[in-house]
Amino acid sequence: MALLAFPRSLPLPFPPFYFFSPRPTPRPSFICSLSAGAGRTKSGSAILWFKHDLRLDDHPALVAAAETHRSLLPLYVFDHRILSRYSDEMLELVLFALEDLRNSLKEQGSNLMIRFGSAENVITELVKEVKATDVFVEEEVEYEMRQIVGVVKDTLETSSSLDGNPDIVMWRTPFYDVKNLKDLPASYNDFKKLKLLPTSPLPPVTLPNVETKLDWGPLPTFSDLKEFIKEKPGKGSWSLMKEMPAEAILKEKLSKPSGTNRNSLSVESIERRRLDKSVFVTRKGDVVAGGTNSLLNASAAYLRYLEGTARDDWQEVHERLRNAESRDGASFTSLFGPALCLGIISRRRVHYEAITYERERNAGFLSPFGYSAATVAAAADAVCCMEWFWLLALKSQLSNEGLYSVRIWRWRGHLIQYTVVGNEGPAIFLVHGFGAFLEHYRDNINGMAESGNRVWAITMLGFGKSEKPNVMYTELLWAELLRDFIIEVVGEPVHIVGNSIGGFFVAIVASLWPTLVKSIILINSAGDVIPGFSSQRFSNERGTSGAARLGAQLLLFYLKLNIRNIVKNFYPTKTKRADDWLINEMLRAVSSLLFEMYEHARTHIHTNLCAHSRNHKMLFSGTMIKYLCPLKKTDL
Repeated sequence: MALLAFPRSLPLPFPPFYFFSPRPTPRPSFICSLSAGAGRTKSGSAILWFKHDLRLDDHPALVAAAETHRSLLPLYVFDHRILSRYSDEMLELVLFALEDLRNSLKEQGSNLMIRFGSAENVITELVKEVKATDVFVEEEVEYEMRQIVGVVKDTLETSSSLDGNPDIVMWRTPFYDVKNLKDLPASYNDFKKLKLLPTSPLPPVTLPNVETKLDWGPLPTFSDLKEFIKEKPGKGSWSLMKEMPAEAILKEKLSKPSGTNRNSLSVESIERRRLDKSVFVTRKGDVVAGGTNSLLNASAAYLRYLEGTARDDWQEVHERLRNAESRDGASFTSLFGPALCLGIISRRRVHYEAITYERERNAGFLSPFGYSAATVAAAADAVCCMEWFWLLALKSQLSNEGLYSVRIWRWRGHLIQYTVVGNEGPAIFLVHGFGAFLEHYRDNINGMAESGNRVWAITMLGFGKSEKPNVMYTELLWAELLRDFIIEVVGEPVHIVGNSIGGFFVAIVASLWPTLVKSIILINSAGDVIPGFSSQRFSNERGTSGAARLGAQLLLFYLKLNIRNIVKNFYPTKTKRADDWLINEMLRAVSSLLFEMYEHARTHIHTNLCAHSRNHKMLFSGTMIKYLCPLKKTDL
């Protein structure tokens, strides 16, 4: 277990976010091991702020607090800044998990305090009431969450109503025993070569008593929570856009509305499912929900898919597994991803259960040639990959490596890298092409910002150092990502720029959600963007054929052998710009996604992507292309 304890005199150990400028050196933090509290006299009170760790199982902060404090106050804050990032389904998952968490705490003689408001105000008031000496906070990698944690710390330090400033104790659940993030390899393949062994989950702990007469607060209903969110100023109809999938919009344009309700389960149906011990109790009913024990039971059913079962609850999991298996192993992320994102079950608990079952199947042995069941492989590989990208994201927030600072945004549970520069002026959003990443525009962002613009650049899902989950990648998936980024991160209509396949994606965004786009600039765009014409019908087929996979393998092999010469052709007078960093980043970015894109680079949608041309300005200017492409004019 790793605990990062910040003394009263030191701020959080991550630097402020300066873009395209030298970054300050992070201040040191203090590392406390799990055994640090062994033998110590318990004293004082502590607050444990639950955020994305909605569990008692395998919880390092609970273990540490139980060893060092006489009293522990578990707390969950319904903060609008956090809730606004969640979809309706995620809000449902939060409520189910909190209900289970409160019941589990009550079984141990404790409880879960529920509060509404800003986290900094709530925590400051509670610190004063219970005279807490420590506040335990899980470390985050998302930019917005890190900002909120920073505000909480600053408020505690500057509050005049407190007798003394409590320590902020940052903690994490270490999946691997990584001594130094600076030594973390730049690619997942190189990381796997280290053959690090995952750590084991922590045993249960007896919690200290809660010494308070404060009201614990009621757990809201889903309707109450939605009303609370609406009370705060937001983006209105923009937020509603996220609830309507791009595919549904296209189908409405192409055919008569079916009249079906996407929220297929009523409140009565949900309650009936809960009584039947179903774990698919959200309105959509397509992800595992509930508390930690429900997740553990569902994961046991998932792992044992090949054995069959007579249990109704396990049969339901097996049925959903089959429906969610859009590609090999994709069902695990689809079913369990949201719960893992909320920390209802830890990643290393999932890995531990998968490996334990694998040993059971093989008389206690693990084969060096792979797992014996596809479900074991899907679960173990998914959480190992999630942990790798979490470490990579954390490294980007704590280290000085890279061309410039990077922010992290979580989209549908996946970690996305982006950057922003500029403090005033129009909002410009840059989208890279195939095999690229946000550094695709490394020579343009500063110049555009200095010209009086605010510039965002993103590394899309599956590219660069953004997360690469095992999902079915489609042009509509990426379009929805760009849509949500504009709504959640930029917060206003943008001038959007897309190169190559990125041009195809931004054209879809402008067509389906025109209120988000002020103008669109396409640079050597891919896809069908001929006004008023499309020769293909809409298709739900998203599978990648064997021929496409073979073609992708051959293309990847060709690129590995020739990419250096290919890139140098773009720098005919300054070939040194095609350096090892650029070549390696391009190979790493393209290799894991090539199989999906080889098939999906074709146009699948039957819609007029340029129907917005009457309201939006489309530029194919040679001058703009020279300005926006990743080559400087002096480099040619």
